[in-house]
Amino acid sequence: MSTVANTTSNERELGLTRLIDAPRELVYKAWTAPQLLTQWFTPAPYMTPRATMDLRPGGSNEIIMRDPEGSEFPNRGIYLDVVPNEKLVFTDAYTSAWEPSEKPFMTATITFEDQSGKTKYTARVCHWRVADREAHENMGFHDGWSKATDQLEELMAKLQK
Repeated sequence: MSTVANTTSNERELGLTRLIDAPRELVYKAWTAPQLLTQWFTPAPYMTPRATMDLRPGGSNEIIMRDPEGSEFPNRGIYLDVVPNEKLVFTDAYTSAWEPSEKPFMTATITFEDQSGKTKYTARVCHWRVADREAHENMGFHDGWSKATDQLEELMAKLQK
């Protein structure tokens, strides 16, 4: 496992940076191909049974998470920015077709930077309010996103064999 840095730049942000031993095109694909995202996205023992993505600015996404008891938790949002192999920005402030969500929680920026054939992977999650950031942190942001990133690294190693 590579070194993890939990990063924050302000009181409403949570973040994670990791150097992943895979080309950025493959790491980006793991974020943008539903059949790959469902293999790593939710930290075990939770799982992601399905994901749909309209990968363009304004396009919607829905990622379903399932807990070990079988309860499902849909996460809906839209993409604000999509730069292939470099950056994804998405938010839950809108659900689809720019329809406002009942309670906006976060906007995430995921970046993929080439580092000599490896990928500097950075996830920045900005929250609408400090209380939302605190709630996300208390829900286990650092452990959950780190574990999911471990699973992403395992998938990258498997795909490169």
